[in-house]
Amino acid sequence: MTLTVYNTLTRSKSTFQTIEENKVRMYCCGITVYDYCHLGHARTCLVWDVVRRYLEWSGYEVNYIQNFTDIDDKILNRASQEGTSMEVVSKKYIEAYFEDMERLGVGKANAYPRATHTLDGIKRLVYELEQKGFAYPAEGDVYYSVQKFPEYGKLSGRKLEDMQAGASGRVEAEDPEASKKQYPFDFALWKAAKEGEPAWESPWGNGRPGWHIECSAMVRERLGETIDIHVGGGDLTFPHHENEIAQSEAVTGQPLANYWLHNGMIIVEGKKMSKSLGNFTTIRELLDKYDPMAVRLFILQAQYRKPVDFNQQALAGATNAWETLKEGLLFGYQYGKKLGFATSLDASLYDKELIGRFKDAVDDDFNFAGGLAILFEIAKNLEKEGNIIVHEGENKTSKEELEQQWQTLIHLATILGFKANSEENNNHPNGLSDADINALVQQRLDARKNKDYAQGDRIRDELQGQGITLIDKPGGVTIWNRG
Repeated sequence: MTLTVYNTLTRSKSTFQTIEENKVRMYCCGITVYDYCHLGHARTCLVWDVVRRYLEWSGYEVNYIQNFTDIDDKILNRASQEGTSMEVVSKKYIEAYFEDMERLGVGKANAYPRATHTLDGIKRLVYELEQKGFAYPAEGDVYYSVQKFPEYGKLSGRKLEDMQAGASGRVEAEDPEASKKQYPFDFALWKAAKEGEPAWESPWGNGRPGWHIECSAMVRERLGETIDIHVGGGDLTFPHHENEIAQSEAVTGQPLANYWLHNGMIIVEGKKMSKSLGNFTTIRELLDKYDPMAVRLFILQAQYRKPVDFNQQALAGATNAWETLKEGLLFGYQYGKKLGFATSLDASLYDKELIGRFKDAVDDDFNFAGGLAILFEIAKNLEKEGNIIVHEGENKTSKEELEQQWQTLIHLATILGFKANSEENNNHPNGLSDADINALVQQRLDARKNKDYAQGDRIRDELQGQGITLIDKPGGVTIWNRG
């Protein structure tokens, strides 16, 4: 099966084709750095990172760009509250972003351009829009004239006449800049300087960029006039992404992106997440309570375009599911030596049929839930076999088949970013290595030979207390497994 994706622009699935063969130019609208990242950011950043991982596994060279908005009213308000500067606030929350993403297992983009580092490109784009008649100055501001762009609304499906009819006068009442605009839905490309706020020189006077123009300029500067994939949260479809299209395509005459992909929002206990409702959770608060891999599983087991209801029951279910997957991932480290297969990965051992099924599932619009079903199928088989080894002391499935299943599971899990720490398995928190355990097992055997059964029982109980199960076999042989 070839990769098909759902394109918000066409409202349909289509075969994925790149501009350049085997190369993908991909842009993700990042965060406005005025606070700690929340659950919505977790889903957005994780989903598109896994899409990038999957594309790379499929043979594409991906240039993945994710921006930071580091000049914005919210940042300025936070700086005012904290008695500091825009730069200090931005730096603090950019650093926090990377800390949170590292804990969540989200890989780094190829670059993280910032609005304040792209000012020349922003001013150039505003100037070109003005020269082409799509923008007009007004008292130090510059606005985009949406009526001049006939295709405005093509991404979101909104029509200006319907928006105008539905506004019923509310727009002007809520918009302090309404008197400067030629049309109520025109939007700011450049904002005149306000007292006490950061500002930069421009042909229209000192000021700072509007939000939407930042991404248009960063896409153009980093990836070119037309890119393969533009992604972001579904809440950005309108007005942000709609306005990006209007700005960029008015200047270049070319599509800004061939594929527009949007992830669904996170709701909490059936309600929209917001600070006012008291259901706002940051990533760092979440990861202090739950295993990051369980959170990753919770996010990826849902279809990426659909809303996800975050609740305690769902997280508990994801935690239990992760335990199953983790058992499968650790199988080779726990039993590999006893079964006689290496714990280093070998691509020649992967099960082609299982990998083919995984690819067929995920190729259908990044259906990670379908891909996960393959992982769980393997993990449950390995978990079952591990239980047989523990309780019966021998495996029912052939060593070759178990090795192939485990190697395949590790490979597929890596694509989705799942990792179980084998060192936790090989080194007990109390410091018992395999060699330590073998030594104690031998001490117990010696004690039993000397009829010192109390000592033998003590050693057995000590090991059992640290999760080590001993199985006495005929002929005076004892095998052990980590529980």
